[in-house]
Amino acid sequence: MPPDIKRLTGVILAGGKARRMNGADKGLILLCGKPLIAHVFERLWPQVDDIVISANRNRDAYAAFGAPVLADETGDFAGPLAGIATALKLSRADAIVTAPCDGPWLPRDLVKRLRTCLEATASPVCVVHDGGRLQPAYAIIRRSTLPHLERYLRSGGRRLQEWLKQQHSGIADFTDQPEAFANINTPQDLAAAESAAAESHMKKPQA
Repeated sequence: MPPDIKRLTGVILAGGKARRMNGADKGLILLCGKPLIAHVFERLWPQVDDIVISANRNRDAYAAFGAPVLADETGDFAGPLAGIATALKLSRADAIVTAPCDGPWLPRDLVKRLRTCLEATASPVCVVHDGGRLQPAYAIIRRSTLPHLERYLRSGGRRLQEWLKQQHSGIADFTDQPEAFANINTPQDLAAAESAAAESHMKKPQA
């Protein structure tokens, strides 16, 4: 890790309205009997010093996972950037790593590779590219970006990818595992994920 980053906080983004999931709170939807956010939590937790959850609904349910739950300060479902700004402001870490609550297969070496990217570039931000497209919700972001982010939000800016471009973000190459960034956006996605998980389980040799 870059020597100036002594502490790293994971931020699970669960603050959206989930319109394509008929308004359901995606982080709490069950996949293989566990809430989506539980899958994300289990994979991210070993890679960071601590975790916070960015959520604007069902905060008590999210608090049950044992991590602080942060609501957007804007209060108007302003998108993931609002949650990122709140996490940067309240975290004691030198940088944060973000991941969406609907991406249950995030890589177990996500943080290691984002750290390597950050160390290799002068950018304050590095973001994942899966070989097909940018994955802007998976990023490492230095705390030093907070003043710029707050100005961007005050100006009415809301687009995560636009703000990342303004930061001249470094790119972490995950071409070798694009499937790790598949997310659950719709009921159809959820059904397909359940089916794939069941098939994978059936193919495993019995102990």
